[in-house]
Amino acid sequence: MATRAYQDLGTEQAAVWDRFYAQFDFRPSMHRYPAITEPTPSVTWSLSSLDDDPGYTRLVEALHAGLTALVGDGSILCLDWQHPSYRVWPSLVGPDNIDPPGGPGWPLSPYPDGDYFVYLAEDFRFGTFGHPWEPSLCVFGGNLLDLVEAELHEALGQVIRRDGRQVTV
Repeated sequence: MATRAYQDLGTEQAAVWDRFYAQFDFRPSMHRYPAITEPTPSVTWSLSSLDDDPGYTRLVEALHAGLTALVGDGSILCLDWQHPSYRVWPSLVGPDNIDPPGGPGWPLSPYPDGDYFVYLAEDFRFGTFGHPWEPSLCVFGGNLLDLVEAELHEALGQVIRRDGRQVTV
């Protein structure tokens, strides 16, 4: 019997988003950057280098591996602004699992494809925030950064903020 690697948050989704808005001072806007108060520690990369670039695969693989290592058999939240969001058990995601909707794999990418995408620890200690209009990816939480920062720097290059402060080049 196959194990479901994720489930729709359903009625829990509104409460999760309310908590996210409050904890990160989320301010959705196509013109205001950053859209959250980026926590400490955090690193925010520009995603502009990924236009038609193979770095996308490295980004996804590094984050998925880091999240899987951190939560073990536990779960994370995958939030898609204004759309269904999910609880995901990273250790169960893979080609041998049957998942809703659309087959095996993660329900969302860390790359913000037209909306804000958020990967988040159940206790909100670490995660990612993808801003589709900046375009950027903020990775926060010391444990997650320890696992993925070097790989993401190689894949993405340009850091635009550290701990919510602009980085000068």
